[in-house]
Amino acid sequence: MDVRPATVFDDVRAVIGPQNPTANVCWCLSYRIPSRRNRDLRGPARGALVEELCAADPPPGVLAHDGAEPVGWAAIAPRAETTFARNRKIPRLDDLPVWSLWCIRVRPGHRGRGISHALIDGAVAFAREHGAPVVEAYPLDNRGATVDRTMAYAGLRPNFEAAGFTHAADTTSTLAGHPRVLMRLDLRPARVTPGRR
Repeated sequence: MDVRPATVFDDVRAVIGPQNPTANVCWCLSYRIPSRRNRDLRGPARGALVEELCAADPPPGVLAHDGAEPVGWAAIAPRAETTFARNRKIPRLDDLPVWSLWCIRVRPGHRGRGISHALIDGAVAFAREHGAPVVEAYPLDNRGATVDRTMAYAGLRPNFEAAGFTHAADTTSTLAGHPRVLMRLDLRPARVTPGRR
C-alpha cells in the first residue's frame, strides 16, 4: 500500500467526491472551513475548493493507493487552520502547533485490508515532514461496539493506539452515539537527561 500526499484532485475525488457532481456532500470540508462558509458552499463549488487545496502546499491530506488506484483518504492539517482551533467540545491542551488528523475513509470493496492503519501512519509521516511537533486525533471510543461505517470517519481508538497514539484527554464530543477522545502522538525528538544513556 502506497500512501502519498493528496496532490492529484482526480484521486481525491475518487475517494471522497460524490457520484453526482452537483451533490452537496462533505468533501471533508466540514472541519476545514468555517461553519458558515461550509453551509454556503454548494454543489460543484465544494469540489472546486478541494481542487484548490490539492494544489496548495501543504495539500489537504494523504491518499492510499493500491497500485494506481486510490483506495483511501486521511485529512490532516495544522489544528490552527481548522475549526478544531475553536471547538469547545474538544479541548486545546497547550500552545504547541499541533496537527489534527480527523477523517479516515476507505473505499467500499477495499476495507478489512489494513488501509486505515496505513493511512494513519502515512498522515503522521506527512505531518512530521511538514514540521509538526505533535499529531492529534479525535477518534470514537467505541469499546468494541459496532459503529456505522458512514460515521466512523473519525477513526477508532484502538487503531490510533496501534499507531502509538496515547489518550491525552476526554472530550464532550460524541459521534454516532460514541464518545470521542483526544489522542496524541508526540513527534519531537526524545530528550536525553544529562549523565544518562
